[in-house]
Amino acid sequence: MASTEDKPTNKENTSSWKDSIYNPRTKELMGRTASSWGLILLFYLVFYCFLAGMFALTMWVLLLTLDDYVPKYRDRVPYPGLMIRPNSLDIIFNKSDTLKYEQYVKTLESFLQRYNDTEQEKNKDCIQGEYFEQNNNEEMTKEACRFKRSLLSLCSGLSDTNFGYSEGKPCVLLKMNRIIGLKPRGDPYINCTVKRETPIQMQYFPSEGRIDKMYFPYYGKKAHESYVQPLVAVKLLLTKEDFNKELSVECRVEGSDLRNNDERDKFLGRITFRIKVVE
Repeated sequence: MASTEDKPTNKENTSSWKDSIYNPRTKELMGRTASSWGLILLFYLVFYCFLAGMFALTMWVLLLTLDDYVPKYRDRVPYPGLMIRPNSLDIIFNKSDTLKYEQYVKTLESFLQRYNDTEQEKNKDCIQGEYFEQNNNEEMTKEACRFKRSLLSLCSGLSDTNFGYSEGKPCVLLKMNRIIGLKPRGDPYINCTVKRETPIQMQYFPSEGRIDKMYFPYYGKKAHESYVQPLVAVKLLLTKEDFNKELSVECRVEGSDLRNNDERDKFLGRITFRIKVVE
């Protein structure tokens, strides 16, 4: 008897479950008629089109406030950092093994390609000791001052293609990061010291590690396409007593208002690297 009574109940449950998906009597799909589904889909279509339109309008207005040549906000990096080439803070090599220092030589040679005389002849021969300020023109393009790699003398890779690495007196190149509109006061120069009691002799190119004012201000990558940062080459005149020892060298930008003593940023106006020459 119980089995017979359960059959109508099961049929009703199955019918109710099917009707919840599609009811053939009311023509409802999942509880909604075709017109109801059409209205709700139309609502969401209009709603999301409105959101997309608002987003596009907001982006368009934002882009109108931006300049293609100058960033809108430039207050986060008021002072430049100092960078080194070869691009390594640990320079270790055997001066008697070409394969050990070849990577450093290739890095320097590749980096200096933009400083070749043939490239720099396109730039302007500027007046030394003066900022090279340029008025805006219709195309917003700026001229760049000439910096030939020959200014780096013994570290130019022209007279010594090994940049001193084969004789254990390596060259390193230093440059400041680009900052649009930067005009350092004073007479900036690079000074390097070895963190030990006995100093090491060094040669600077250009003379005294000077960074001339004529390379400032910088007008941005798009406006100043041919601009190259001024370089300072430091040749470490290591002796036999200095070989097989790890030396810590710190270089700073001195002689100007550029900061070089911020403990929160070890690369702001300074850089420290280690060098070890093995015999």
